[in-house]
Amino acid sequence: MAVTKAKKSEQLAILEAHLKAATSVAFTSNTRVTVLEISALKRDLRAQNAIYLTAKKTLIRIAFKSAYGIDVDLATLPGQVGLVISKGDALSTFSIANKYVNEWKKEEKMQFVAGYMEWRLMDATETAKLATLPSREVLLAKLLGSMMSPLSGLARFFDAAGKDLTAKSLTKVGDLVGSGAAPTPVAEVVPAPVVEAPVSAEVAVDAPLAEAITIEDAPVAHDTKVEDTPAV
Repeated sequence: MAVTKAKKSEQLAILEAHLKAATSVAFTSNTRVTVLEISALKRDLRAQNAIYLTAKKTLIRIAFKSAYGIDVDLATLPGQVGLVISKGDALSTFSIANKYVNEWKKEEKMQFVAGYMEWRLMDATETAKLATLPSREVLLAKLLGSMMSPLSGLARFFDAAGKDLTAKSLTKVGDLVGSGAAPTPVAEVVPAPVVEAPVSAEVAVDAPLAEAITIEDAPVAHDTKVEDTPAV
């Protein structure tokens, strides 16, 4: 049954509205895909704020030109052309579609033929490569995991230290250092005996005080300055 002009205008308006709200678009070429298989794809895409739809190649070209000012040549593409239109994370929908592309690879039911993201049209090869990248949520989770790794190690250290304190009936983490060994005795510093210098026999006992022989203090050795170890 032929589609009326009014119906085509309605489909074109709907398609343009979806494209103007899109963060990314993937073009797929489909052959022998069943209604049940497409329904599964649509269900997964809806969970990621995306849709999948098919339309006449002429309508897609007109809608794309109206939404983005870009001409796309779809006439030479085999089979039916489908659009994976994301309105959320630009890459997550690519990866969802890629799951089905790989699942149906043996039968060649679906393949990427083009893509559009960040105001740029991409070919089939680049679109397929982007579809293999993890989603934004996965990348953020990996980044958070790498940031939390040092904190997790520190938490494990304090947990182990707490258990060790309890086992040894200690109160401070610092007490754990050397707690298993006897304390090192501190050597007692014994002052050196003061040796009085003998008084010369030639000096009279009643000699004036100014002429008495005195013992000069031994020169004090200057502390050796320890040079700072140069920083490496």
